[in-house]
Amino acid sequence: MPGRISELIWNRMSTPFLKDHALAASITEPVPDGALRLWWLGQSGYLLRFSDRTILVDPYLSDSLTNKYAGTDKPHVRMTELVIQPRKLTGIDIVTSSHNHTDHLDAETLKPLLAVNPNIEFIIPEANRSFVAQRLGIAERGPIGLDDGTAAAVAGLEFHGIAAAHNEIDRDGSGRCLYLGYVIKRGRWTIYHSGDTLLYPGLAEKVRAFAPIDLALLPINGNRPERRVAGNLNGRDAAELAQAMGAGLVVPCHYDTFEFNTADPRDLFIPSCEAIGQPYRVLHAGEPLLLS
Repeated sequence: MPGRISELIWNRMSTPFLKDHALAASITEPVPDGALRLWWLGQSGYLLRFSDRTILVDPYLSDSLTNKYAGTDKPHVRMTELVIQPRKLTGIDIVTSSHNHTDHLDAETLKPLLAVNPNIEFIIPEANRSFVAQRLGIAERGPIGLDDGTAAAVAGLEFHGIAAAHNEIDRDGSGRCLYLGYVIKRGRWTIYHSGDTLLYPGLAEKVRAFAPIDLALLPINGNRPERRVAGNLNGRDAAELAQAMGAGLVVPCHYDTFEFNTADPRDLFIPSCEAIGQPYRVLHAGEPLLLS
């Protein structure tokens, strides 16, 4: 299968594929041994489930940005309804934040999530430790910090930090990266979530060092200065990066959440994947995908 879009007719959908109780029920379904099931939660957020572990990657599950920017010259108008309230997500083993922007480190998402998952492990860029603790009102010593080229074993998984350029590879005074992607390894599976990034020399090689890459989760909203926010890969970039790292499958993200900062997968991402033979899958918010 060279590529696939959801069997739903593609529209600018305002209603998620699954939401609220239906999504919660889907998440609790058993995952076969050796398989991986994931759900796109909107923006750059994913829930990954193995048979015995559940990981949330960069969840944004609130309207904090819509409320913050209401009535300003940069309104964050939602395109897709919220898939689920974070307090309904229990049994989470690990949550990640790739950087400090609110759609990747949201207090209104993470505070209730941490409250109902008291034993959760929290993975962040080490450079952001003080900021994370202050925003969430947690102890600085709590999270597990990574940097470009460092790794940690967490709850039976491996997490490897990969520098991200958003728009530059910015570092703190100690030289540690403020923006990261993560390579996640569990059993036979290797997953790369890029966080927010542009292409930069050597990125594909960094990730390909962990080959085979089974799944790449990459943004496609692009880099347009008139939006007045840091940019990302566009659809062509994402397709070409996935192929360069040898990804078995690429799933796009970072679109269809806010009207001012989105992209249509049909414009660049899907044609680019099909032109170069890169396997892909486009999901609707709240839609599950089983890989086995």
